[in-house]
Amino acid sequence: MVAEHRVGRVTGMARMGRRLTVQGWFYLLLALMTLLVVVGSVVGAHLLSRTAEVSDQLLRRVQPAQTEAYRLQAAQVNQETGIRGYAITADRRFLDPYTQGKRDEADAAARLRGLVGDRPELLADLSAIENQAAEWRRVYAEPVAASLTPDSTRVPDRVKADQGPGRKEFDRLRALWDRQNADLTKAVEDDRARLVHERKVRDWILGGMVAAFLLVGLAGAVLVRLLVTRPLEALSTASRRVSGGDFGHVISGGGPADLIAVANAVEGMRWHIVAELEASREHQEALTQQAADLDAQAVELRRSNAELEQFAYVASHDLQEPLRKIASFCQLLEKRYGDALDDRGRQYIDFAVDGARRMQVLINDLLTFSRVGRVNDARVPVGLDQALDKALANLGAAVEESGARVDRPERLPEIVGDPTLLAMLWQNLIGNALKFRRPELAPHVVITCDTDPDEPDSLLMTVTDNGIGIPEQFTEKVFIIFQRLHSRDAYGGTGIGLALCKKIVEQHGGRIWIDTAHTDGTRFCFTLPSFVETPEASGIGTEEKALT
Repeated sequence: MVAEHRVGRVTGMARMGRRLTVQGWFYLLLALMTLLVVVGSVVGAHLLSRTAEVSDQLLRRVQPAQTEAYRLQAAQVNQETGIRGYAITADRRFLDPYTQGKRDEADAAARLRGLVGDRPELLADLSAIENQAAEWRRVYAEPVAASLTPDSTRVPDRVKADQGPGRKEFDRLRALWDRQNADLTKAVEDDRARLVHERKVRDWILGGMVAAFLLVGLAGAVLVRLLVTRPLEALSTASRRVSGGDFGHVISGGGPADLIAVANAVEGMRWHIVAELEASREHQEALTQQAADLDAQAVELRRSNAELEQFAYVASHDLQEPLRKIASFCQLLEKRYGDALDDRGRQYIDFAVDGARRMQVLINDLLTFSRVGRVNDARVPVGLDQALDKALANLGAAVEESGARVDRPERLPEIVGDPTLLAMLWQNLIGNALKFRRPELAPHVVITCDTDPDEPDSLLMTVTDNGIGIPEQFTEKVFIIFQRLHSRDAYGGTGIGLALCKKIVEQHGGRIWIDTAHTDGTRFCFTLPSFVETPEASGIGTEEKALT
């Protein structure tokens, strides 16, 4: 019967384990643990409240009551000392301790009554002491204080005769003190014993709750081991056999419902793997052939790029030669037959010469634009100071002619890049500021360099001028090749400069844009990856020098 009962229990647990999922078991254990925590919190809070109540009773009422009792007794001793001194000396100054003692006695008695109001035995001791003190004052102290005058030089005999009854009354008061002190001491000891008892009960109950919590956790761990971990280990072992190449091994599952579903899904995946294995081999062969074709295409693309580069170089020179001839022969026509031509004929010749020259400039700019990132692709440490110096040297005539002032940082950092392209970048940005200046103002260009707040590993540089500015709706258009905002009669150029700047910056891993918040002129902002991390090496300074 016992064996059958055990078998029935195991079978029942197995069926229950199959009905519940892993998440269900988790929620079940979580609910049980939560219940224990809630019950433990309520019981613990109640025990802590009781312990705090007893502790407060001891520390805030009984022990302070002892102190107030000592103050009460001291005030009554002061009264007895003062009245006895007054009786001996007839000096009214001895009445001051007596008078102050009565006030102190009243204050101490009021505070003591507030502390022991819930303890009848201590309250009875206080009342007895107050009554006896009042009796002592009525029988002895008040008659003594009233019988002597300030002019008395000796103690009257009847006052001396009354000292015996006064002493007896005060001795009765002392006896009441002893009883009060004994009762207070007993109350302190009782409260301390009660506090110790409450703490022991609290510790035992909390310890029992912790033990119950640990037992529940241990039982949950064993249950999870039997119903979850073992089926998972079996599933993992079967999965490793399949992944190791034994695709014929059948994966069977057990345990909770979701683990059985996972095992069935893995078994289905095994069948799909077996079915797709042959197809994957065919796909692999196809991919190998495609990779070989891509390699061949890459070789062909490199050869084609080399031919295109050579063609661009040759085409640019072959295109420029006829243009040079057109310009030269048009100038010869004007020189030899200029007297025979009217104004309209000479104007036509000027148009032809200007068109040929502009075509030459356009071809050179296109060649330069096409070579960025392909021919000029050096990657060496470059000082931005040297690149800027070279650009300003190339623009020296334009700077002097326009009376421009260029403010730049005292030192600029180094980056990794192409020196020629960086000098071209500075030259185009500063040249753009000199070209599009206001007629009534001398150009003023300000260059700044700082760490990019969005990317700490990059430098943020700005080139700001006081020129005519760029409308906000055209801030993206100006970076497109051949895009112009003004006619050639107003401002020369081919419309490639800013497109070239964008290509150079992006080739170096940065970005360039126009600050639309700046309205007094134009401010170009661009970033470049920094090369030196330390401030000393980066050379980013705040001081500026002016070039005129």
